[in-house]
Amino acid sequence: MGEPMTVWETGLAMRLIIASITGIGLFAVIIFWPAGRLDWIAGWLHFGIVTASLSASLVYLRRVNPEVIEHRLRLGKGTKTWDIVWSVIFAPLFLSIYVVAGFDAVRFEWSGMSPWLWPLGLALWLPGYALFAWAMGVNPFFEKTVRIQTERGHRVIDTGPYAFIRHPGYLGFLGWGLSTPLFLGSWWAFIPALLSILAMVVRTALEDQTLRNELAGYKDYAGKVRYRLIPGLW
Repeated sequence: MGEPMTVWETGLAMRLIIASITGIGLFAVIIFWPAGRLDWIAGWLHFGIVTASLSASLVYLRRVNPEVIEHRLRLGKGTKTWDIVWSVIFAPLFLSIYVVAGFDAVRFEWSGMSPWLWPLGLALWLPGYALFAWAMGVNPFFEKTVRIQTERGHRVIDTGPYAFIRHPGYLGFLGWGLSTPLFLGSWWAFIPALLSILAMVVRTALEDQTLRNELAGYKDYAGKVRYRLIPGLW
């Protein structure tokens, strides 16, 4: 554990602070610019829940797996070309959930959603993000792009949630996509949300095939842990 701590003490913390402040600022813009107003209570509640969850996960990762924080701040060498293409498509697709929600729920009021569905959004968010953070906590190779991390001794991780499902981080992230329209009160936002989920399913399939072909021991692991993304289904 000495190396990650040394890296942290010599610059990682500053990079993380800059990235966090920039990300939080952009996140606020993408929520409130489409709405056209700042007095959107649902927007602030969602903003607070997401930023609090991200902060809690950083504290958790700092304790159990600081190495993954460093590597998620950069693009690893050997990232698959298909994953770069996927990321370029997925990022605006996912952010469009917020654009559509702001236009729908506040600016133009295209549809109406009962505020009583807000707790359902919370019920999807909390276990989903907890699973996502848990997956990062036990997997030092949980980078933001798909690649075989040969220089880091990439190996199969089969502990924690990986003992039950092969891509638990992606399953957890699906909770973010599904909960956002409910948090923000927009039926129309489910269109980009469901498209984002479909895109995540595609990435899961492509990554799983990459690991089968290129990561030693993954085929045996896949034989023991049957399901890629949805337990009991796929």
